[in-house]
Amino acid sequence: MRQQRRTRQAGISFFGLIFVIAVLASVGVLAAQAFPTVLEYQAILKAVNKAREGTTVQEVRTIFDKAAQIDDITSISSKDLQITKNGDRVVVSFAYDKEIHMFGPAYLLLKYRGQSI
Repeated sequence: MRQQRRTRQAGISFFGLIFVIAVLASVGVLAAQAFPTVLEYQAILKAVNKAREGTTVQEVRTIFDKAAQIDDITSISSKDLQITKNGDRVVVSFAYDKEIHMFGPAYLLLKYRGQSI
């Protein structure tokens, strides 16, 4: 006599799979919209670090504007920079918000802040 073993299937159901794919697709779309803002933030940091080489406020703003034209920075302008002196060093800082529309009335708000090193 042979005994038959009943094996229980393990795994994810079809509806579970569809749900997981929908969640991953939503996260992927959101990440694809947020990624360019992160790249622009990195470009702003690079431009701010280059701009701190200036000795006057006007010179710092001019250097930043030139770098912003090259890197296509549109989120902030040189007027949005806060320029201070710490001893003999020029410190350039900035802050801005970026909104990403998700769906309906929902938005993702990204707050970027930084300063020269």
